[in-house]
Amino acid sequence: MYFLKRIREVRKERGYSQEKIAKKIGMEQTQYSRYERGENEIKVNVLIDICKALNVSSDYILELTDNPETFWTIKQK
Repeated sequence: MYFLKRIREVRKERGYSQEKIAKKIGMEQTQYSRYERGENEIKVNVLIDICKALNVSSDYILELTDNPETFWTIKQK
């Protein structure tokens, strides 16, 4: 899963621990860690929750764009 690197990078840039993101999306840190390491496949609804918790666009995480801003952030400008 090529996009896991971006999830990890954004999380670290934002200064969040795995535990903090896991709590924000309602799961245990160990489960979140498995997602980030690629041991478990990330379902779409979990990916959306991660993007919301990190305040980053899913297109950025999926490497469809190099702009990390969310649609809502862009729309408000």
